[in-house]
Amino acid sequence: MNSLRYSIIYAVIRPEISEQLSIGLIIVDNQNVEVRYSQKKLNLLQGIFSEKEFRFISRVINSLQRSQSVNSVEAVNYLTRYSNNMISVSPLQTIDMEASEQTKNWLFRNYVYDRTQKVGKRA
Repeated sequence: MNSLRYSIIYAVIRPEISEQLSIGLIIVDNQNVEVRYSQKKLNLLQGIFSEKEFRFISRVINSLQRSQSVNSVEAVNYLTRYSNNMISVSPLQTIDMEASEQTKNWLFRNYVYDRTQKVGKRA
């Protein structure tokens, strides 16, 4: 069975207390690297950051997904070391699960966003 590696992309909300919001994943499946992010969570950042900061975060996340610059484990490791006060990337984690689309979706749902989850009010 192939191991699947992943790294979580965070928007850093308040660096002084390490407050952050997971907005995406970098998934490494053998030699393939895939970047996924939640547009819904990204849009929520508009209410937290200034317009200029939000545009910066959006550009970086969109660039990571569209460009081929994150195309190896070394590139992901570089991103984990490179940090700024707005975006951070966790170190790569390895799980012993089949590198299937179902597993990748499971990772995304558990670490970034589960659109099937309902939040209700308590009486």
